[in-house]
Amino acid sequence: MSYTKSRWLTILDVVTVIFLVAASLLVFFYAPLEKSMGAVQRVFYFHVSVGWTGMLGFLVALIAGIIYLRTHDHKWDIAGLAGIEIGLVFMLVNIVTGSIWAYPAWNTWWTWDPRLTTVTIMELAYFAYLMLRAGIDDPDRRARFGAVYSIVAFLSVPLTFFSIRLFNTIHPVVIGSSDPGAAGTFDMTSKMVTTFMIALLAFTFVFIDLLWHRIRLGKLADKIEQKKLSLSE
Repeated sequence: MSYTKSRWLTILDVVTVIFLVAASLLVFFYAPLEKSMGAVQRVFYFHVSVGWTGMLGFLVALIAGIIYLRTHDHKWDIAGLAGIEIGLVFMLVNIVTGSIWAYPAWNTWWTWDPRLTTVTIMELAYFAYLMLRAGIDDPDRRARFGAVYSIVAFLSVPLTFFSIRLFNTIHPVVIGSSDPGAAGTFDMTSKMVTTFMIALLAFTFVFIDLLWHRIRLGKLADKIEQKKLSLSE
């Protein structure tokens, strides 16, 4: 198995940087200033995009967990772990940027709104995955645990996504109709929609790029662990 960096991965690195730079330029120089919130509204484009990226990571872990339980191939355990690690980082950024956006809209950095509560539960559930996984030495048991846990923990993802539609909340609905009384709600102009979609695409490329890199690193770590186990026998 070759662990040299693929030419396609190098190309993906370059494309990702281009999309990320383009999205940033659109956010700061193309998208119009939102009337009620002003410049802080620009955080929205990154806030939603990193949230999307984080949930993509958890979705990858779900799919990888299901496939691992069917095949017992450790490459899917590596992919699941990679998805959760990336998902955790981006969801943490989502929470931080959400607080920055919330202060001028709600006059507070944090409130136990249903969306904020469910995203916190989701984040803690996946942090627990890492801690519990770290306590299992046997690779096969660790992989089985990770697969089952990632499937069960994914229940928190749709709950978080639909919380603003299922419960009485002050968090605006970005995609679809929003409660007119939601604090901080706004309508997007055509330029805002274009910027929003490019930002989503850019962070999707960021996710794919980071996932590929993390899986490569995971394969190297797995190879080292297998050699250590063989030497200890």
